[in-house]
Amino acid sequence: MRVLVTGAAGFIGFNVSRHLLARGDSVVGIDSINDYYDPQIKRDRLALLAENGGAFAFKQVDFSDHVALEAALEGEQFDRIVHLGAQAGVRYSIENPRAYLTANLAGHLNLLEIARHRRSEHMVYASSSSVYGGNTTLPFRVEDRVDQPLSLYAATKKADELMSETYAHLYRMPQTGLRFFTVYGPWGRPDMAMWLFTKAIFAGEPINVFGEGNMRRDFTYIDDIVAGIVACLDHPPADDGAVKAGGSISPHRLYNIGNSQSEDLGEMITLIEQACGRPAERNLMPMQPGDVRDTFADISAIQRDLGFAPTTRISEGVPKFVAWYKHYHGL
Repeated sequence: MRVLVTGAAGFIGFNVSRHLLARGDSVVGIDSINDYYDPQIKRDRLALLAENGGAFAFKQVDFSDHVALEAALEGEQFDRIVHLGAQAGVRYSIENPRAYLTANLAGHLNLLEIARHRRSEHMVYASSSSVYGGNTTLPFRVEDRVDQPLSLYAATKKADELMSETYAHLYRMPQTGLRFFTVYGPWGRPDMAMWLFTKAIFAGEPINVFGEGNMRRDFTYIDDIVAGIVACLDHPPADDGAVKAGGSISPHRLYNIGNSQSEDLGEMITLIEQACGRPAERNLMPMQPGDVRDTFADISAIQRDLGFAPTTRISEGVPKFVAWYKHYHGL
């Protein structure tokens, strides 16, 4: 199978591409390699993927530019699409809203059009647990209403789900949207809390703990996320008129993909301290605009349909991340 992966230089896109290549698929990867965070780690990820020779083809392109996207993909053949590229970050969306308009709205539409005109067998795309907004009923279920987003980032991800539903209805395009819950692990993003805390602890600097430290997250290890994405990719939703996860009767389903364990933020920090071998100086800070206090995934739908079963608890995953971080930075 030949798969188009967007955001191939990103954290999840890189790991999905590596998994697909390892099992014998070929990958066409695209990424703009923007400077939202240090592009060097993106280049380092791509260098690893390039070791697969001709099985991996890479195109540097901004998929929010449909003319450039179509030109970059001209002559490229692929069967299915994993659309993981996006402008991420809740807080950044408050400061730079237009970046989300282009990447997450225009970009998603452009990939839908690519899938439609190429008659792709299936498009798996990244949504986010952020769509649940201020929902206080835990765990979050795909059947819950998600029309009160707390950030523009969340609003764009909900809009992506709606656009995908429209394309599934009009063009019978098989699609699966995945609401990711706090993904972490080796080759992670430098803008996320686990990386920031680890970096500060090794530097002997204090860490800022938002929500006065009273926050919980459904931390999901990257290998479990990849397993869920690939299981979805391999099993497109049927166009049979049956109600799918998320409520669609078109070939479009929505899944939560998390660890189904809501963990205390302080426990995660303690595990980082233990793995680093030194304590953190914690500065307790108020909640940030756009943040939510708790996340907790109900994964019963993807368990039922695809047998998804995460296996990595944070007590195992956090030390793996810290060990990778030390190796990557030569500590």
